[in-house]
Amino acid sequence: MTLSARLSSDDPAVRRIALLELADDEDEAGLPALVSALSTDPAPIVRDEAARRLASWDTPEVVDALANALLDHDTTVRATAAQSLTELKDPRSGERLLPWARHADASVRAAALRALRELRLPAAGEPALEAVASGDAAVRREAVGVLGWLKRSDALPVLAGLATGDSDPEVRRAAVGALGLADGDEEIESVRVALESALSDAAWPVREEAAGTLAKLRPAASVPALQAAMSDERWQVRLRAARALGRLRDPAALPELTEALAHPIANLRKEAAIALGEVGDPAGVPALEVAAADADPEVRKAARLALGRIAR
Repeated sequence: MTLSARLSSDDPAVRRIALLELADDEDEAGLPALVSALSTDPAPIVRDEAARRLASWDTPEVVDALANALLDHDTTVRATAAQSLTELKDPRSGERLLPWARHADASVRAAALRALRELRLPAAGEPALEAVASGDAAVRREAVGVLGWLKRSDALPVLAGLATGDSDPEVRRAAVGALGLADGDEEIESVRVALESALSDAAWPVREEAAGTLAKLRPAASVPALQAAMSDERWQVRLRAARALGRLRDPAALPELTEALAHPIANLRKEAAIALGEVGDPAGVPALEVAAADADPEVRKAARLALGRIAR
C-alpha cells in the first residue's frame, strides 16, 4: 500500500504510522499532510502524532495549525500542541502567536505565553503585562516568565507585587526569580524589600528562590535577612542563603556559616565552606580546619580550597 493510500486508510493506527514515515523524511513537501491531519483527522491519536511531528517546523502554516490545536477537544492533543509550540525558534513565528496570548481561554493564553517566552519577542511584553492581572494562576505564571526573559525593567514593580502578594506559590516563586533581572543599584534597591519579604514566605520553594535571587543581585543591605534565613527549617533555603552570604563577603555572617558546617546535609556543609572562603576572614579558619576532615569528600575539598583562599 502506498504512503498516500495509508494516509487515507480507515484505520487510525495505519494513518498514524504513515504520518511517522512522512515525518521521518524531513521533507517540507510532507507538511501539508501533517497539517491536514492535525486539523481534520477524526482520531485523537492521529492528531496528537501530527502535533508532535510538527514541532520541528517554523512555517506560518504549522504555527497556525498548532495554535488552533490548542482548542482541540482532546486534552492530549492540546497538551502536545502546546509543547510543540515551545520548540519554535524563529521570532517571526512569535508574531503569529501574539493574538493567542490574549485569548479568552486561559489554557490557550498560558500556552501561547509559554511558547513566546524563549523567543524573546519584544512585542510579547504588552500581552504579558496584561496577563499578570489574569484570574488564572497558570496565565500569570507564564506572563511572569515572558517578562523575566525580556528583562522588562518597567515590570519590576508589578513583579515585586506578585512576589509578595500573589495567592499562588508558583506565581510568587516565578516572580521572585524574575526580579533577578534588576540591574544597577537603583533597580536592585527597588526590589530588595520584596525579596527579603519573600524569605519569610509560607512556601519554602519561594524562600529558596528569594535567597537565590539575592545571591545573584548581592544587595549589601540584605545581609541581616540572609543571616536569619540560615535558620530556615529547610536546608535548601539555608544553602541558597549561604551562597548569597558568601558572595556578599560580609564577615558578620561568620557565625551562621560556621554553624552550617555542622549541618547533617553535606550539600549545605559544602556550600558553607565555599562561602567562608569567599568571605575570606581568618576567623573562619578553625571551623574550616575541622571541615577539612569531614566525612564527605566534597566538603573536605571545599574546606581545603577555602583555607587556601584565605591564606593567600
